[in-house]
Amino acid sequence: MTLFPMFSTPVAGGSVDLPLYTDVAMDYDAGTPRWESGQPVVVTGLEAVKSWAWRAVSTARYQWAAFSWSYGCELEALVGQPYQADTKISEATRYLQDALLVSPYITAVDVTEASFDGSTFHMRVELTTVYGKEGFYV
Repeated sequence: MTLFPMFSTPVAGGSVDLPLYTDVAMDYDAGTPRWESGQPVVVTGLEAVKSWAWRAVSTARYQWAAFSWSYGCELEALVGQPYQADTKISEATRYLQDALLVSPYITAVDVTEASFDGSTFHMRVELTTVYGKEGFYV
């Protein structure tokens, strides 16, 4: 017997069949969608999830009315904070996980590299998705 019998408990090890994820391809160096013959380039699977993740991390959370409050990342909150480098890395990792794990296609987020170049913070993010693993730089 459960405390809330009207809600079912998910079965451990069960999986939900997700449709093939489709998204617009990104030119990560330019920070813009890729276009071909006047149309956006559409990708599926792992590349589509990577494209979504890159844009989610690049979008400030709570700043744009067009996006729900569960979309975007709060990395900008670390700018100007007097934290030690280890604390900034820890908080940045937490912000990335909060931003990316809302997607049912992403099962894990790891920061494999983190460094400061002066006041600029660089990270390598490794995604584990339902399609496999992929990484990108933030």
